[in-house]
Amino acid sequence: MRIAYVLRTVMAGAAVVGLAAGCGTGKSVEGTAKPTTRNPDAIQVWDPCTQLGDEALRKTRVDPATKDVTTNPAHGPASWRVCSWNSTELPYFLMVLSTSHTQDESRANTKLTGFKDVTIGSRKGMTYQDKSDTRGDVCYVSLPAEQGMVEVAVSWRASKPITADRCERAIAHAQELEPYLPK
Repeated sequence: MRIAYVLRTVMAGAAVVGLAAGCGTGKSVEGTAKPTTRNPDAIQVWDPCTQLGDEALRKTRVDPATKDVTTNPAHGPASWRVCSWNSTELPYFLMVLSTSHTQDESRANTKLTGFKDVTIGSRKGMTYQDKSDTRGDVCYVSLPAEQGMVEVAVSWRASKPITADRCERAIAHAQELEPYLPK
């Protein structure tokens, strides 16, 4: 069942990718705006699978030995890099998703819902869920980063009853991991 939830996470990420419009900020030259193009597929994003150390993982109460790589190309740019680890406390796993896509793209994604603003460290983040997650197993915390954003998510195991608020858990993990995440 875990695979189904990881695949749903990747599909949600793909939905964000599908909404990427390639729009950027305009630059003004003698009163004429020239759009800049932001290509999410050409940006080298931070790699949580190799750059999030065991110390940080243990501090947030997940088992480094349980790492599961969802998507992480061996080399070159990638618009998504995703890994997960099992919680040492409750029946869920923690996902860390690194992407070149932005929070604005997530907000524009009609497949996502329940947006709530949250501050993690000095960052203006937000929480949300995937509309297809009718049981409420997964909660995402999105944090802005120069590359686009980093998401910290909690995904409850489908075979287990939900015994804690998944968004509260995701926020707590995001707060603990924030110093280790790219700015």
